[in-house]
Amino acid sequence: MSEHVPLSGGADPPGKRRAVIITGLSGAGKTNALKAFEDAGYYCIDNLPPGMIPNVLALAPAEKHGSAGVVVVVDIRGSRYFDEEIAKSISGFVEGEGASWEPQIIFLEADDPTLVRRYKESRRPHPAATNGDVLAAIQAERRDLSGLREIANVVVDTSSLSAAEAKRRFARLVESDAKRLSVSLISFGFKYGTPLDVDMLLDVRFLPNPHYDPNLRPLTGHDEPVRDAVLGQHDTKEFLARLHDLLAFLIPRYAAEGKTYFTLGIGCTGGQHRSVAIVEDLARYLKEEGADGPAIDLFVRHRDLEAGG
Repeated sequence: MSEHVPLSGGADPPGKRRAVIITGLSGAGKTNALKAFEDAGYYCIDNLPPGMIPNVLALAPAEKHGSAGVVVVVDIRGSRYFDEEIAKSISGFVEGEGASWEPQIIFLEADDPTLVRRYKESRRPHPAATNGDVLAAIQAERRDLSGLREIANVVVDTSSLSAAEAKRRFARLVESDAKRLSVSLISFGFKYGTPLDVDMLLDVRFLPNPHYDPNLRPLTGHDEPVRDAVLGQHDTKEFLARLHDLLAFLIPRYAAEGKTYFTLGIGCTGGQHRSVAIVEDLARYLKEEGADGPAIDLFVRHRDLEAGG
């Protein structure tokens, strides 16, 4: 299961309110993400032309009237507004439109087969499919939004998430403090595909695979015998020592650069043994010893355990 562990050195200073832009691929879950913010008391608007964002911020309900912040969804549905200039518009907004707001861009995506399946199941037309070719529309939309994806503060891949898992993931986006760096650790199996939303990916298939031990095969990286088998290896110990040093170096620098999310993916073959054990050890390290510098929010997810893979 995922967990949220705030590593905070003290109370956050008062000041800016969150102004969140949710965007990304059609069918990736933007409406459900918006609902999560709405349930938490944010002032929410769906399908807003980007040029209207400054007006919305100027007219948004004051915090004392109950609004925790402002969240808007912008995407290709407003085609006459949503063109090649959107990245420039949002970039200008992020660079300081309104001193009382803390801007954040959340980009949602999923792989092509997942999006095609979702549209077939929902029987709704893709907003960019002019000739009924959903796959071509998805691929064109992905190309058109590539620049916007690059300037996003966080990218979320919803491909392998069940409805309940997506709800939990969106709730964590709401909980995350925009002033702190959110560090996500994801274990996964390469045989089920690599996650799309990682900033850094490490392959631990160089370690001996517990799958080939009949006594360990039915267990997972949560179980002590598997943990001992994986973490007791000399190569694992050296790998983790080097990775601890790398994270201690990177995390403060990402925070200083203004990055709000950092996602590290650890992959093995099936996502059941090695990657799980290593992610759990990294989480323990960050919770108990931390990294010099900023307070962080820590999230842990075992993708292919949760997906039943």
